[in-house]
Amino acid sequence: MSRISIEDLKSYLWNSAVLLRTHIDAGSYKQYIFPLLFYKRLCDVYDEEYELALKESNGDNEYAKFDENHRFSIPENAHWKKVREASTDIGKILIKSFRAIEKANKDKLTGIFGDAPWSNKERLPDSLLKEMIEHFSSKTLSLENCPEDELGTGYEYLIKKFADDSGHTAQEFYTNRTLVHLMTELLQPKSGESIYDPTCGSAGMLISSIAYLKNNGKEWRNVKLYGQELNNLTSSIGRMNLFLHGIKDFQIINDDTLSHPGFIERGQIKKFDVVLANPPYSIKKWNREMFANDPYGRNILGTPPQGRADYAFLQHILCSMNDKTGRCAILFPHGVLFRNEEAEMREKLIKKDYIECIIGLAPNLFFNSPMEACILICNKNKPAERKNKILFINALNEVTRKNGQSYLEDRHIEKISNAYHNYVNDGEFSAVKTIKEIEGQKFLLSLPLYTKIKSEEPQQTEECDLHTLISKLKDENKLLKEMYVKLKEKFRG
Repeated sequence: MSRISIEDLKSYLWNSAVLLRTHIDAGSYKQYIFPLLFYKRLCDVYDEEYELALKESNGDNEYAKFDENHRFSIPENAHWKKVREASTDIGKILIKSFRAIEKANKDKLTGIFGDAPWSNKERLPDSLLKEMIEHFSSKTLSLENCPEDELGTGYEYLIKKFADDSGHTAQEFYTNRTLVHLMTELLQPKSGESIYDPTCGSAGMLISSIAYLKNNGKEWRNVKLYGQELNNLTSSIGRMNLFLHGIKDFQIINDDTLSHPGFIERGQIKKFDVVLANPPYSIKKWNREMFANDPYGRNILGTPPQGRADYAFLQHILCSMNDKTGRCAILFPHGVLFRNEEAEMREKLIKKDYIECIIGLAPNLFFNSPMEACILICNKNKPAERKNKILFINALNEVTRKNGQSYLEDRHIEKISNAYHNYVNDGEFSAVKTIKEIEGQKFLLSLPLYTKIKSEEPQQTEECDLHTLISKLKDENKLLKEMYVKLKEKFRG
């Protein structure tokens, strides 16, 4: 049995989705492909472990079946081979097998296969399911054939392909991985730390943190990962993603982070060393009334407007940071830096001296959106030399655009992270400003107020969030009026 190359693996995985074309909308591929892939992997690894235990015990069949010899328990009637033998009602048999495996591994796998309508024969006729089962059966996904890191790479490839195909729904479960790598490089997780993502999607940021440690030759098995995700299918994808990357010590909770935070200790929000997040931007349907009277006291800056929950997520993250080691990197829309309706909260945030750095990013780094975003880095225990200061990095031109996709190259990530770690103050690409200087700008945090970098090409704003654009124009108009009044008074004097 030969080891599967990365290219063969990618082709094998994508061709499973190709089978669904004309039957299922591209946005729903992940609902079917990921559970089948995970199911096949579980069964193939179980068989591999069984053969190894059989060899070790000189052919003791009962010993080879012991749970102690397996990562996961696979009931005999729920094995992939049983599904492959079926020719009718395959969808029902799949559901029965999924539930049996979840029940046999309830501490780890409860609900992981999701609730796709496998038995809907109009959508998934037996002939199609049989074809998919046979396709997945064409390769053995054992650890020897396909090590965890390589299967994880293939899985990430599939997640990105589904994001490319599914358009506007992509951002729910996929963040541009080059941005994720940048954020990890900025925070530099350490061995033994706890890492949390309150809106974890497919767990890409958590996995990137482990990859950072591996790539730097540091111990990663003692790192504890925590995530929360509102969407049930997406949270399942995240759990599968972690398992397929060989990560075992994690906890993903499926619930609303703002209404029902999943990690509570002694009646308080649990504290973490590292928080990485890409919260949903400016959501309007959230429980503002509950947050105004939050039982966990997360509204330390105030209650955000109903039309924008960005500062609700920010405050949840601040409350989730360890007072001594806590640091975070959050992807936000630029509006959080200047919008009028959040001015009072922004001022309180600045005065608390939590913000360590603000990084402005290039447009088009998000699916189906030319919007610009920023990374907000906060630190609960800033070094003495950084107290009462904020570093502004204008990375507007640090981007490569190819084949309709924008991404950061290693050189971009290195330039941005070096500027942050060295707190570079060149006045153009990056600038360090005191809180007093920022107060002089009425606590506005817009990058152009503090750095001189200009875009190398016209920014596409016509498709940006309308509310953000209007708010930005109002703020800029207000600034121009204030500048005009000051100049008028100066010349009069």
